Amino acid sequence: MIPILGLAAGVLLGLLFDPTVPLWLQPYLPIAVVAALDAVFGGFRARLDGIFDAKVFVISFVSNVVVAALIVFLGDQLGVGAQLSTAVVVVLGIRIFGNAAAIRRHVFRA
Repeated sequence: MIPILGLAAGVLLGLLFDPTVPLWLQPYLPIAVVAALDAVFGGFRARLDGIFDAKVFVISFVSNVVVAALIVFLGDQLGVGAQLSTAVVVVLGIRIFGNAAAIRRHVFRA
């Protein structure tokens, strides 16, 4: 229940304060969100499988975001930022859908 309340509070605060993202950070935000979603789906799957570990989740969450941002930064420096951003989204998307399928199988037994 605490994570749901935290999420609701975060969304509410975001709507109230309407934060702006600096221009230099805007290319990294969507990739960071997708990387964070990958960690969240992986954590939920681990919880359903009975192997969830909070330490592993936090390390996975932070490292996913940092590695994804570094890949996009490297792509920007090499002049191929859009291609590497697409590659990161595709790889993480595949992982998210794989975790979603495992969650669906566990919840619906199908």
